[in-house]
Amino acid sequence: MTDVQAILSRDAACIDSWLSTHFDRCEAMATAPHLLKAMRYSALNGGKRLRGSLVLSAARMAEQISIKTEACSSPVAVAASVELMHSYSLIHDDLPAMDDAELRRGAAANHITFGEATAILAGDALQTEAFAILSAPDLSECTSKQLKLIHLLSHASGFQGMAGGQMLDLLAVEQRFTMANVRQMQDMKTGALIHAAAVMGVVAGGGAFALEQAAGRYADALGFAFQIADDLLDCESDPSLLGKPSGRDAEQGKASAVTLLGLAEARKMAVDLIAEACDFLRPFGDAAHEMIALALFAIDRDH
Repeated sequence: MTDVQAILSRDAACIDSWLSTHFDRCEAMATAPHLLKAMRYSALNGGKRLRGSLVLSAARMAEQISIKTEACSSPVAVAASVELMHSYSLIHDDLPAMDDAELRRGAAANHITFGEATAILAGDALQTEAFAILSAPDLSECTSKQLKLIHLLSHASGFQGMAGGQMLDLLAVEQRFTMANVRQMQDMKTGALIHAAAVMGVVAGGGAFALEQAAGRYADALGFAFQIADDLLDCESDPSLLGKPSGRDAEQGKASAVTLLGLAEARKMAVDLIAEACDFLRPFGDAAHEMIALALFAIDRDH
């Protein structure tokens, strides 16, 4: 049986070590050290590193399958770029103009610690640093591979991905959303980066296009299930486990699978989506066991 916690802990330690070294190098060149301190604060503020682990697990899956192209020199760098993009989104999500949250992972939100203006700049800088990592000359000898990675991450984070999904999330307070509207919003806000992480991992590991497609379908189902699990935790979990206040979505009148379907039906939908996600990768046998285990963990977690 796959030990998911061991996979996540190992991958998180690897990503954190890479990022810490990267920030150390940045500090040597920084003319605005306060900004870099704010960036580091959020980028290295714990977390499961699920998206980064998806990159690394997908890369390991690709490396186990014989038909492949050249792999990237550092899948960890690719995972780090995804985690920086995720950190940027969390900083901006917590701002008073967005979700207005004071806690993130049990610690003060970036804007509480550094001020709103610095938090905005830290988020901006983390986003651009993600692309700096992906465009570094030593990441890969294959320029087309790097362009593909950059395209995947930019598509996932822009108006067709996280930013657009956040906009729909804001509108959901004022408009009556159907289940189709909620799925579209969550596919963009949460699912897009999860999709990018899985496919980028396959690209980084040198996987064939057919594996990219399967990983993308897996991630599409996983992304929505992951968000439903988050919404369930927001209703049911202890705030000390979440690392932030619970029940905020209900207070703000946000639409979700839970508010539209109720707890039991939403939980069943998440279970069905995870089964669907796993089915997309089962044809790849043992090579996909980590990815399948991560999907199952996504709805069994307590925070």
